[in-house]
Amino acid sequence: MRIAVSGAHRTGKTTLVAALLRALPEYIAIEEPYHRLEEEGHVFAAMPSLEDFELQLGRSIECLEEPGENRIFDRCPADFLAYLLTHPEADAFDLEASLARVEGAMRGLDLIVFVPIEPGVHATSAEEEDPDLRDRVDEELRDIVLADRWGFDFEALEVTGTPDARLRLVLARIGAAGRD
Repeated sequence: MRIAVSGAHRTGKTTLVAALLRALPEYIAIEEPYHRLEEEGHVFAAMPSLEDFELQLGRSIECLEEPGENRIFDRCPADFLAYLLTHPEADAFDLEASLARVEGAMRGLDLIVFVPIEPGVHATSAEEEDPDLRDRVDEELRDIVLADRWGFDFEALEVTGTPDARLRLVLARIGAAGRD
């Protein structure tokens, strides 16, 4: 299977990816594009620019276009669309030009796991980089992933609760998919 873990910043995505890797040793993680680009020398502003998010979107698409099974992606193109659509310069982003390529890449996923904001579960107000942005991104992702805003027709699972509860929900869904 190819699984993406999606959500706003500081919701526990990377924690869930790590737990999935421990439970599914045959899987490999594909780290989020932000970290991959940093390792390659890209320097991000404190608040990434529109171009920074477009670059991350492109890298996310490229990662999904690479072949291979048993992959867990820390973020997917939906995440970057949500950040682009909530960016202060969102009017300069050409959404229509990106949608076909995003849809094609996301069809390479078997499951998108949405990790929503849960008050008191992860980041506290003092830790949040931008709580208003985080809320807006969460709302956009909920609409993109769970409501399937553009009719991409992909399988999505919302996970809530403790990290262990979230892990159990994903493992149960994967098990159900394996018996079909």
